[in-house]
Amino acid sequence: MRRFGCLALALAALISAPAGAQQLAYGEAAGLGPLSTQVATVTEVVEEEIVEEAGGAAAGSGRFVASSPVSGLAALPRGVARYGPFRVLDAGRAALVGPTDERSPAQFLAMLAAHPAIATLELVECPGTEDDRANLRLGRLIRARGLATHVPDGGSVRSGAVELFLAGVRHRAEAGAEFAVHAWADEDGREATDYPASAPENRAYIAYYREMGMSPAEAAAFYAMTNSVPNAQARWLTAAEMGQWVRQD
Repeated sequence: MRRFGCLALALAALISAPAGAQQLAYGEAAGLGPLSTQVATVTEVVEEEIVEEAGGAAAGSGRFVASSPVSGLAALPRGVARYGPFRVLDAGRAALVGPTDERSPAQFLAMLAAHPAIATLELVECPGTEDDRANLRLGRLIRARGLATHVPDGGSVRSGAVELFLAGVRHRAEAGAEFAVHAWADEDGREATDYPASAPENRAYIAYYREMGMSPAEAAAFYAMTNSVPNAQARWLTAAEMGQWVRQD
């Protein structure tokens, strides 16, 4: 897994520490049993429900943009319960705050098991992912469960989190939202353009975009755009610019 800068690690630590404690308390109150039992059960569901894509993202690959150049971003919601980077806002909405990792698909399913009426995922402060394979699995779960994705005014969707925005059965970004894209990098520092276009590592993303509703030409063009800048940099897009690539409802 890639090593990120101190800011990225601090963000992850800030988010994950209280999340575990609150998830345990809330899960037990909801009658789900201890957290270890919840995660074990949900992990079994993940294994049963998800058919792995052919090939797959490069082992150890991740995409993460730790900070945003825009000031005045959306306020981080507290929520009534936390499941890793997910925060339950009310009966019908949850928010994503922080990076996803290998635990996120199971945490997402645990949240929906306890709050089955959630229909919208608000992408508020989303710096990316530490595990691209798990992130694509999470995106497929979002689509399979029929959630809409919404980026509020001031919301920031960066790097691997863009795949989660695409996952919504409907997706919408307010005028003040921002997006950042760049190439993924594996644990050896190789990026998408270091692999043949036909390599499984590249085909996995094209296949994902096709599943999210893009035509073959749209999927190829969007993937090329995301890889137009190296992993160490980022290409920033407004909501309107993202709308040129992704149809919004």
